[in-house]
Amino acid sequence: MSDRLPGFSTLAVHAGAQPDPTTGARATPIYQTTSFVFNDADHAASLFGLQAFGNIYTRIGNPTNAVLEERVAALEGGTAALAVASGHAAQVVVLQQLLQPGDEFIAARKLYGGSINQFTHAFKSFGWNVVWADSDDIASFERAVTPRTKAIFIESIANPAGSITDIEAISTVARKAGVPLIVDNTLASPYLIRPIDHGADIVVHSLTKFLGGHGNSLGGIIVDAGTFDWSTGGKYPMLSEPRPEYHGIRLQETFGNFAFAIACRVLGLRDLGPALSPFNAFMILTGIETLPLRMQKHCDNAKAVAEFLAGHPAVASVNYAGLPSDKYNRLARKYAPKGAGAVFTFSLKGGYDAGVNLVSKLQLFSHLANVGDTRSLVIHPASTTHSQLDDAAKIKSGAGPDVVRLSIGIEDKEDLIADLEQALGA
Repeated sequence: MSDRLPGFSTLAVHAGAQPDPTTGARATPIYQTTSFVFNDADHAASLFGLQAFGNIYTRIGNPTNAVLEERVAALEGGTAALAVASGHAAQVVVLQQLLQPGDEFIAARKLYGGSINQFTHAFKSFGWNVVWADSDDIASFERAVTPRTKAIFIESIANPAGSITDIEAISTVARKAGVPLIVDNTLASPYLIRPIDHGADIVVHSLTKFLGGHGNSLGGIIVDAGTFDWSTGGKYPMLSEPRPEYHGIRLQETFGNFAFAIACRVLGLRDLGPALSPFNAFMILTGIETLPLRMQKHCDNAKAVAEFLAGHPAVASVNYAGLPSDKYNRLARKYAPKGAGAVFTFSLKGGYDAGVNLVSKLQLFSHLANVGDTRSLVIHPASTTHSQLDDAAKIKSGAGPDVVRLSIGIEDKEDLIADLEQALGA
């Protein structure tokens, strides 16, 4: 190609991939192997000492996974990426590089219920403490900063409510505090929002959702923006101090603007072990090729369904940032002009019982705990994904007792509306 920067759709198909040099295969092969042969003893030593790049063992890296990593990094505008076994695994690996026992990180209250549970309970065993802030009140992030704060974590489009987060405003808080901003971009995908363009230092995804897009493969990924100076103030010794397991290398000094991605690989993935299967990487790569086509159809369908629900007598309210009347519409027009996503919630006048009843009456929508599938999905968060929270916490996270969450697929919008209409009538 010329020096012209490829467009998004071109990157979604081609970034990171070349015909296989041995066979000429055009699709990226599945390198289904545990380990790789070294050229000689010196080659092996240089790989283990981080003096050369290459393949050692699939727990640490794999050629199929490498194509996936390069592709997502290109789509997000990052310097490097690391694929792992799930979105939850990505969060663990990221925070392991940043936090020591007793340290804190600030997180927006409007998050996926599994992340709330992970942050509140599982991370306590590591001595990591979460401090909650309100993404609708930027000052709450400033108030939450203490000398122990090491990161801020938000979602670009919050799950389950589909609300849009003001990334730039929270990035300003993170810069002032001298800590990295981590953005979970799962619900938006880089097709709708590129958080790095708005001040994010690290982006994470559940690849299971829109990037893979077909509900068939688990995966997660970490993207390094290359924007944060990890040597400042000695806050991040995993990156700034000599690593005894690598002959005293300082990762920040040696690897520069992709040092964080390297740390996640050679300190996090190596020792914690949440490796992504090469087969799953292949499936997710295939899904990414159609990401721009799917995401636009997802968004167009979601807006039509939201408009229908907003006019239905059984519906108390609809939370979809793509509607002009929605409180997040201004932020949606700023951050996601191509569409406000495909996941949103609405409240039923009949409360908790009406929500449970609705999901049992739908026929085309699948009742399950996932989003980002080609198929349309439905769940009642208060009785499932957010059931561990008390009612007050459910409401704060956008998952009150009367709330139903939809993930709109790529079917014909008329069929989706007809299914909702019959279920609401029933």
